[in-house]
Amino acid sequence: MDAFSIFLIATLIAFAITPLVIWAAKKFRVLDFPWRPHPAIIHAQPTPRAGGAATFLAIVLAYLFFVYQSGGVTLDKHIVGILLAGSLVVVVGILDDKYDLNPYLRLLTNILAAGIIVASGVGITWFTNPFGGQVRLDEIIFRFNFPDFLPFHFFAGLHSIVLLADAFAFIWIVWVMNALNWSSGVDGQLSGIATIGLITLGVAASRYLSGDPNQIAPAILAFSAAGSYLGFLPWSFYPQKIMPGYGGATLAGMILATLSILAGAKLATTILLLIVPLIDGAWAVIRRFSRRRSPVWGDKEHLHHQLLALGWSKRQVAIFYYFLGALFAYLALTLDHRGRFFAILVGSVVILATLITLARLVGKLEKKNA
Repeated sequence: MDAFSIFLIATLIAFAITPLVIWAAKKFRVLDFPWRPHPAIIHAQPTPRAGGAATFLAIVLAYLFFVYQSGGVTLDKHIVGILLAGSLVVVVGILDDKYDLNPYLRLLTNILAAGIIVASGVGITWFTNPFGGQVRLDEIIFRFNFPDFLPFHFFAGLHSIVLLADAFAFIWIVWVMNALNWSSGVDGQLSGIATIGLITLGVAASRYLSGDPNQIAPAILAFSAAGSYLGFLPWSFYPQKIMPGYGGATLAGMILATLSILAGAKLATTILLLIVPLIDGAWAVIRRFSRRRSPVWGDKEHLHHQLLALGWSKRQVAIFYYFLGALFAYLALTLDHRGRFFAILVGSVVILATLITLARLVGKLEKKNA
């Protein structure tokens, strides 16, 4: 069974089960009420949340179907770790969608989920040198496979703590989870970003299938997740029938971050294709710290909020994010190592300058209309 078939199956599963999740969310009142005290709310009617349950179930079912159809492919320790961490993220997400958990508690569960993935053997042990060839484990500089200690068995696989590799992976996974969650404010925004990003990583992993059979599992998981978010998209696009919720957003970030490590250490590729939410998230942290506020407490000053304040519609904002995501995904897949590095530098400067300019412009408009 090929990757496109899995992608299509996941899309159909997600599209079919999302109405059931909508029904359950309404029945158990897992709703986002517009009058709850949160500065980032932009909808006017109570809207079902818990979309993470639909996407996660579709991912698991599609991937297990592939395992069943392909007798030689098993659930390796990395995939088991990802799915276990994903179940934790989704359960916590549903609880947050229902009860509005404390942000510090959510951050703690993000840390725990990242810890599960790292314990399953996911670590950043090398990266691509943007100024030349590849810097791998057998080279002297930029080696992250040390110190190596405390071997143990996890999910029937031998693993040991590799301090630098595990620390970098841990920070990377938690950061992308939060950045994607912050970019889920407009109808369909998160679903489109996740779909484009996951397809890109699936293509990146597929390029290495002939030389590295270990890339089969990451590629199939990427296409399973991409199909799941695509099948969810019609229900979350404006006017949304359901939100991805905290679980759906952080699940997307967790899978993207983890696959970027497993799919041939495609960190630069992932940074480039997610550059808008990553820089937007970094600017949010800087902005909140500068105002002596905790970075985990939300505000209404992300890029999508600024565009809405300028008069853009929700549809326009979502489509704009899709366009940027597709553009950077194309660059990520076509540029060489050095090209991606400079695209990240230039893109970061342009996006940051745009965010600062929009913030000042919106501030002036608000003062003028006050």
